[in-house]
Amino acid sequence: MGKNGGHGLRVIGLISGTSIDGIDVAAADLHAEDGTVVLTPLGELDVPYPEPLREALLAALPPNPCTAGELTRLDTGVGQAFADAARRGAGELAAGRADLVASLGQTVFHWVSGGHVRGTLQLGQPAWIAEATGLPVCADLRARDVAAGGHGAPLASTLDGLWLRGLAEDTGRPVAALNLGGIANITVVAEGEPVIAYDTGPANALLDLAAHRVTGQRSDVDGRLARGGSVRADLLGRLLADPYFAAAPPKSTGKEHFNAAYLDAALAGLDPVDPGDLLATLTELTAVTVAEECRRHGVTVVIASGGGVANPALMTALVRTLAPAVLKTSDDLGLPGAGKEAYLTALLGWLTWCGVPGTVPSATGARGPRVLGALVPGAGPLILPAPLGGAVTRLRVAEKAG
Repeated sequence: MGKNGGHGLRVIGLISGTSIDGIDVAAADLHAEDGTVVLTPLGELDVPYPEPLREALLAALPPNPCTAGELTRLDTGVGQAFADAARRGAGELAAGRADLVASLGQTVFHWVSGGHVRGTLQLGQPAWIAEATGLPVCADLRARDVAAGGHGAPLASTLDGLWLRGLAEDTGRPVAALNLGGIANITVVAEGEPVIAYDTGPANALLDLAAHRVTGQRSDVDGRLARGGSVRADLLGRLLADPYFAAAPPKSTGKEHFNAAYLDAALAGLDPVDPGDLLATLTELTAVTVAEECRRHGVTVVIASGGGVANPALMTALVRTLAPAVLKTSDDLGLPGAGKEAYLTALLGWLTWCGVPGTVPSATGARGPRVLGALVPGAGPLILPAPLGGAVTRLRVAEKAG
């Protein structure tokens, strides 16, 4: 099993984020050394969804209606797309020698009621992945945390808490990981304190929606529109009045909240908003809400990853709003930012395979740590190693040999 003995594993991680652009794939070697997880990145892929599937997924998102028949077709379509992506990942990144596939699937609904998460739905039937690759698959990684009273998110807190603990101890001050996907989330790590992680609000969700309306493109490429506009104080004030921003963590959100209807309601009754001003204002919304939460926790260093890192307008706004805290990227610390969530997924799969809880209760709000997910056998029977003894307290990112 892998090259590192009983708990050494070569894992393919798969996820499609809330932006629904396609599937992030990463391959990693993982093993344990005295309570430290050593993660060696082997490479990343970005596999776009077939356009008809992407359009069907977007059409099924709230507030649009979706039938059981359409949900079934999407579950199969996403499962088959993930299966193709896993096969590519195993062949192109893992030299055909993968041991396990871990899939976070495609989130289509996150059911929040009264501040509690009642359920969460990820599409992408893992049986298709197991059938296509012959490898065991660890999937449905959020549901157990939700059943234990948690939000099922942000699971990034698991990787970030292990990875940034050393940096927090070295600096003696709180540090934060920031993921800029459709939704922005932070993980705050401070020496001697429980890890805190939650969704701060939209990152690219409203930006991409507005850019598509204005240009027909999926996003504001290079932040051009935003850089050419000015912040509309009236619109920003309306957006910042959303009760979500004032709610105490743990909390989570998604496109079932920050969507087209939400943007229309914010714009209703205002003087017409120029396209550049709209993008500039939505960029400022993301930057201000992220910075406010980082300030709340006294964060001095912010490590950013996710698609929003490629948007110069957003990164410029964050540098300004976060100051005097320093903004870096996960690439600066050796973990490829483009594939960070897929590496997180690989880590979660490894933890489950080794019998180690994959949640941080102080971050998700669950009653306690839980071993996550459901395992689907590959071509042969499931043969798990003996559970890894002792606590895993750190993660070290190692350089790929050669």
